[in-house]
Amino acid sequence: MDPDILLVGIVLLTTIVLFVSDRVRIDLVAIGAAIALAWLGLITPVEAISGFASNAVMAMASVMILGYGIERTGITSRLARSIVKYAGTEERQVSSTIGITVGLLSSLMQNIGAAALFLPAMRRISKQTKIPVSRLMMPMGFAAILGGSITMIGSGPLIVLNDLLSQSGAEPFGLFAVTPIGLALLIAGVALFAFFGNTLLPQKEEKLPGPTIAEIWGIDHPVRTCILPPKSSFVGQTREEAFFKIRYGLDLLAVRTYKDITVAPSRSTRLEPSQELAFLGSEENFQKFIEDSGCIPTIEDSRLKEILDGEGFGFAELTVRPKASIIGKTPREIGFRQRFSIEPILHVSGETENRVDFSDIPLAAGDTIIAFGSWDTLRLLAGNRDLILLTHPEGEEMRHGKGTLAVLIFAGALALTMTGVPLSLALLTGAAAMVIAGILSIDEAYRAIEWKTVVLIAGLIPLGIAMEKSGAAALIAGSLTEALIGTHPIVILAAVAVLATVLSLIISNVAATVLLVPLVMITGAGTGIEPTALALLVAVCASNSFILPTHQVNALLMGPGGYSTRDYLKAGSVMTVIFIAIATTLIYLLIA
Repeated sequence: MDPDILLVGIVLLTTIVLFVSDRVRIDLVAIGAAIALAWLGLITPVEAISGFASNAVMAMASVMILGYGIERTGITSRLARSIVKYAGTEERQVSSTIGITVGLLSSLMQNIGAAALFLPAMRRISKQTKIPVSRLMMPMGFAAILGGSITMIGSGPLIVLNDLLSQSGAEPFGLFAVTPIGLALLIAGVALFAFFGNTLLPQKEEKLPGPTIAEIWGIDHPVRTCILPPKSSFVGQTREEAFFKIRYGLDLLAVRTYKDITVAPSRSTRLEPSQELAFLGSEENFQKFIEDSGCIPTIEDSRLKEILDGEGFGFAELTVRPKASIIGKTPREIGFRQRFSIEPILHVSGETENRVDFSDIPLAAGDTIIAFGSWDTLRLLAGNRDLILLTHPEGEEMRHGKGTLAVLIFAGALALTMTGVPLSLALLTGAAAMVIAGILSIDEAYRAIEWKTVVLIAGLIPLGIAMEKSGAAALIAGSLTEALIGTHPIVILAAVAVLATVLSLIISNVAATVLLVPLVMITGAGTGIEPTALALLVAVCASNSFILPTHQVNALLMGPGGYSTRDYLKAGSVMTVIFIAIATTLIYLLIA
């Protein structure tokens, strides 16, 4: 055996063993492998670091920025709400709904893009349904990969396959030629986690957050909204005249008039027909107000409730500073809401709590006020001369007004990939557009990148280069092809499927497709099997990358899901066997 092939085999085996053992961080293992290959002379120093400039790494970093931009505009919050609204909070239904949705979306766009779009939504769905995020991320990622096999433009290997067939003079496959196979794979993947998720998915113990400000002070009521009808007796009254706090124990958090939203409306704000009002208070008190006012509850599709429930708003504790200019003055006198743009909910002075109306109670040094407002506004109070912000802002700045623009940029970047523009260039252009459009700052773009994942992929790419350069990949493929001559067609198909799967775990799935398609077409011609059937099997199974976190989607979700290599090995091994069985059987029955 060629010594270069032997050395590559040793490095590959060592890398896999370290991956599975989880004793060393996988990004460090990947970098170590690249360095070892360079020192052994199997690749050049430039090739050892080429992964950092690769199409895959740049695409992954860019898609992280794009996904973060979508999240900052509140789009993922709306997506999460829609899924929970449809699927409820039962894990099997939630996971299946997500899987089908992501899989179908992935059939028309890059699977890494579909996964990135849903990644932030997974965290929100987990929070809303109380389902551990580790039990949602992996099924979603697998569905994104499986969905790429539904159309001939859903994954890189299938796109490359038609190019290879055209170059060889064979007839390319139609757009939906692979659809029966892809749909069967997607349904099988969703069903696998729906029925066996408890066995296959890790039971990660997630750190439970401490009590929130609202829970500590007993004001953790859901935001309730309603539309004020024209005939209501409250129409024309000011906030002060309506006595929401005194008569009903309700805090008016915000008012929406058409598209304009006013948080912490002043006492002089006049109530108008068709305004949407957002209240904080008990269900009983809210229902009493509904009966008296005729206000129509907006149970579903309330944009105002969606915004106030989002991560851009919350409760905070503020304390009056010593020697503050507001000492001795009442909230009414200082125009508290207009001055600070937050809604005061509760006032504590010494051991006395005021929960009803404290508009005319003079403020004293050390008094605590519990207020509701946007985190952007509360951040500004951190340096206020009169109030001390005791609560660290929990959320990040939200750009709700730029949601449509963010979606258009995301869609535009993905559309560019369908026109032949390289994936990395298209997605990097979209990421730059997010910053130029003001959806993200440049610092936020850098923070959006999961560098551990980037380093992992960048370190593994040189290993694939060494496999091809040393001839190890060609040797494996050629030897197996020769051994298959004279065997039953189903055996040949299964062997090709396994070979494509193994190579896609080591080298890129596109590279595996380019390497294997010419070889298997020769095998098909010599065995009587339709050559294009074997070529299609290679392209489909090149996406059968579930055992190790080497696929871009798996690498993207590994950190957020808290997964280890063993987690992928456990669930991915089962998925891999099912994948091979379905792909082999259907191609044998339908094409070969």
